[in-house]
Amino acid sequence: MVNSQKKMPYLNEFDATMQLIQGKWKIMILFELADRKHCRFAKLQRHIDNVSHKTLTVQLKELAEDGLISRHDFQTAQPHVEYQLTSTGQTLIPVLNAICDWGDQHVAPSLRQRSLCDESV
Repeated sequence: MVNSQKKMPYLNEFDATMQLIQGKWKIMILFELADRKHCRFAKLQRHIDNVSHKTLTVQLKELAEDGLISRHDFQTAQPHVEYQLTSTGQTLIPVLNAICDWGDQHVAPSLRQRSLCDESV
């Protein structure tokens, strides 16, 4: 279940889903984590061209607050942070794949900068 702390009520279930994945990079983050299982911040930033450090930080924080990804802070000699999909986040991937497939079938490739369908699980 999605974290409901400090959230305004959604208009309906469609609005709730769309608000959770709304954001220029959130879907790409979710696909990257679905593909790699877990990933460090720097690797996410390298994979997602043109995303600023601040924007990626904010969107990762929002996804974590919404319960779609988890953040694991390794307190080791070389500290680092890894992100991964939660079980709730994993349930979004088939939905995103269906949207991706629709776009692949109905939007000309020349109008897309990149294809996520080929990159997803």
